[in-house]
Amino acid sequence: MILEMKVPSPGESITEVEIATWLVEDGDYVEKDQAIAEVDSDKATLELPAEASGIITLKAEEGDAVEVGAVVCLIDTSAEKPAGGEAPKAEAKVEAPKAEAPKAAETKTYATGTASPAAKKVLAEKGIDAATITGTGKAGRVTKEDAVNAVPSMGTPTGGSRGTSRSKMSMLRRKVAERLVEVKNTTAMLTTFNEVDMSPIFALRKEYKETFKSKHGVGLGFMSFFTLAVVRALEMYPAVNSMMDGKEMLSYDFCDISIAVSGPKGLMVPVIRNAENLSFRGVESEVKRLALRARDGQITVDEMTGGTFTITNGGVFGSMLSTPIINPPQSGILGMHNIVERPVAIDGQVVIRPIMYVALSYDHRIIDGKESVGFLVAVKEALENPIELLMNNDVKKALEL
Repeated sequence: MILEMKVPSPGESITEVEIATWLVEDGDYVEKDQAIAEVDSDKATLELPAEASGIITLKAEEGDAVEVGAVVCLIDTSAEKPAGGEAPKAEAKVEAPKAEAPKAAETKTYATGTASPAAKKVLAEKGIDAATITGTGKAGRVTKEDAVNAVPSMGTPTGGSRGTSRSKMSMLRRKVAERLVEVKNTTAMLTTFNEVDMSPIFALRKEYKETFKSKHGVGLGFMSFFTLAVVRALEMYPAVNSMMDGKEMLSYDFCDISIAVSGPKGLMVPVIRNAENLSFRGVESEVKRLALRARDGQITVDEMTGGTFTITNGGVFGSMLSTPIINPPQSGILGMHNIVERPVAIDGQVVIRPIMYVALSYDHRIIDGKESVGFLVAVKEALENPIELLMNNDVKKALEL
């Protein structure tokens, strides 16, 4: 029996996928549920499992874009598993070498390698020697077009590599590129900045991180502080937790926080659902789980769908300051950056403190300047006074220690 394997739907609204990599070869024997291919959608990379055991015949090439529901391979389920677990390969066809057509004799004349009068003028203006140009005119004569297209040497030392390479972008990266351009063209994006003194968080982590990790199995990182600070600010400024839907503004009474992480196929943005109900331990556990799944290519479309606000951390790559781009259809994104010891004035004295610059990009169509600035100030206040504003003055209870 020949089984037709069709591309399953990886998620709502996805109509096309791309065959990223075949994990088996044409004619291989495959086991049921064995991963046979990786397919890229515009949201994630997913594995395609074999629906039955048998010998596989591939019907699509790597890099092909195929519609959901299209047949990508056939599996002969009546074939027996060969000894050693591999299917017999078809013998390679040996083609007789083809005789090369005799090359036409090259004809050289006095004009070969010399420039026409018009070409000479152009080359003189560029300071290019005609002897360095390969002419395309009759008998190899250097034409005016050759001279116009000639590029003068910039004095680059010889012997260096000047190679180029070209590779096809994955469907995920192409979709991310389209969405980035779209958000720049369709939103009134504006960015406001502030700075955060990270000393209080440094002190808390220094005192409790070992106890926290030993009890909960996850580290006490910065993401839990920032996520809970964002949740508090979203509750204070609900317009930032809203989206435009046609002529209406859609607001949410929950906080689904998207966390931008770098995956093997590019940027991934998994979502922490109902972050307003999570503790420090809950946020850190969920961040770790989603980051590992993104890194290992196991993240699903459902885990990256939705989200009402995004946090991105360019600081892990050394970024000092940036203007993050909104993750549509959301209306706001918070950018974290690296932490640098800087001189700051406190109570009339210059002291050194670990400072992080933070940025909020927002859609000015539905979020006013007062709300955006107020939101970012609320985040700053919570991070600089976490014991009172995020832990309700009970650190051990908040950290579940």
